[in-house]
Amino acid sequence: MTKFDVDLFVIGAGSGGVRAARVAAGLGAKVMIAEQSRIGGTCVIRGCVPKKLLVYASRFPHAFEDAVGFGFSEAKPEFSWERLRDRVEAEVTRLSGLYRKGLQGAGVAIREERAEIRGPHEVRLASGQKISAGTILVATGGRPSRQGGVVGADLAIVSDDVFHLPNLPRRMIVVGAGYIALEFASVFAGLGTEVHLVHRGDAVLRGFDEDLRRIAAHTLAARGVKFHFARNFVKIELGRDGIRRVHLQNGETLDGEVVLIATGRVPNTNKLGLENAGLVLGERGEVEVDAQSRSNVPSVYAIGDVTNRLQLTPVAIREGHAFAESVFGDRPWTVDHADVPSAVFITPEIGTVGLTQAQACERYQSVDVYVANFRPMLATLSERDEKVFMKLLVDGETDKVLGLHISGEGAGEMVQLAAIAIKMGATKADFDRTVALHPTAAEEIVTMRTPAARLRRDRAKS
Repeated sequence: MTKFDVDLFVIGAGSGGVRAARVAAGLGAKVMIAEQSRIGGTCVIRGCVPKKLLVYASRFPHAFEDAVGFGFSEAKPEFSWERLRDRVEAEVTRLSGLYRKGLQGAGVAIREERAEIRGPHEVRLASGQKISAGTILVATGGRPSRQGGVVGADLAIVSDDVFHLPNLPRRMIVVGAGYIALEFASVFAGLGTEVHLVHRGDAVLRGFDEDLRRIAAHTLAARGVKFHFARNFVKIELGRDGIRRVHLQNGETLDGEVVLIATGRVPNTNKLGLENAGLVLGERGEVEVDAQSRSNVPSVYAIGDVTNRLQLTPVAIREGHAFAESVFGDRPWTVDHADVPSAVFITPEIGTVGLTQAQACERYQSVDVYVANFRPMLATLSERDEKVFMKLLVDGETDKVLGLHISGEGAGEMVQLAAIAIKMGATKADFDRTVALHPTAAEEIVTMRTPAARLRRDRAKS
């Protein structure tokens, strides 16, 4: 029997890789993990966590304004980007330390250097050390697309760089219209930056429910974001005093101190040596895996964004956990990627789970659409022009709830809890039997009685 240096070698110490390493070590495996950047990965270091802290900061100016309607005197506190940036970095450093401590406590050997696969059972570290492993797990996540084909793209930043800006830009140009582009557009507009968003299409948030797409653009425009739809950008030039000038295909130009390219993320598989083990990659460079996260090479697995299945941190964590228990714990299970809740942290935020209306109508003969659109209590005294929107999609034949889509304060929190019921197969009758909690926005989820639309597809045409 072949003797390996370790039972498991994990490449990438992000949320998924760390979970897999800790669980495997807890099950008795000898584990080593390598990370060339900082322990914690995208979510902790340059993604979800620091971004959400910026989102909170961007909402305070509106909170100060709203307070006047509740009897407080008008206040305009001084804001310091530098202070916020440094506080966020301190929290990121703290969390990274906790991840490290968790790995060490589980007995996982940590190597803070780049690792490349040299064969089905061999990894080489940047220091030159070679490690043999019974199983290799690729958990390197994704990276922002930098639009390298655009002239002057090196003058722009990507989402990784936002958290290290030396000062708050007066003007910012955001290229892209996915959730990352919209979230940072919302953050900086809230902090007082003049934000222009450029998108080659005619709507934001591709893949989301059409009503949420429309509402997201409307609410951001109301908060000052200036949209430039159906525009391709062709080059970026450096002007006087560090100003970046963006040239659009129609001849327009936009000037700003910062240009943020947020046009998507790609699997982080460059120069990992995957070809040395004979791994098959997909069109975007992702590691192709089966339901058990196993690649075409039996000893090599992959989880998280590097597989391009569902790019969400909690999904990567579950995939890592399932992998570890299946391979090292003799408790095989797989991750169900259906009905996974997600949020877009613009202001007001979006929460969504299940099928969009278009998907529901494509898959089901009969779909009932319940809609609530109302002014939240907070906006009554503050007199802010803000609405909460909710849409519940129901199978007209079985009464099963197919999807829930919310725009409004606390949307993410509401959808997380509702997702439990939807995952369990709850019906509209189950929602109706639930007593409302008053006064809350969430009570509308269980008090929508009459469908706004009953959509029926002709069976003869299906």
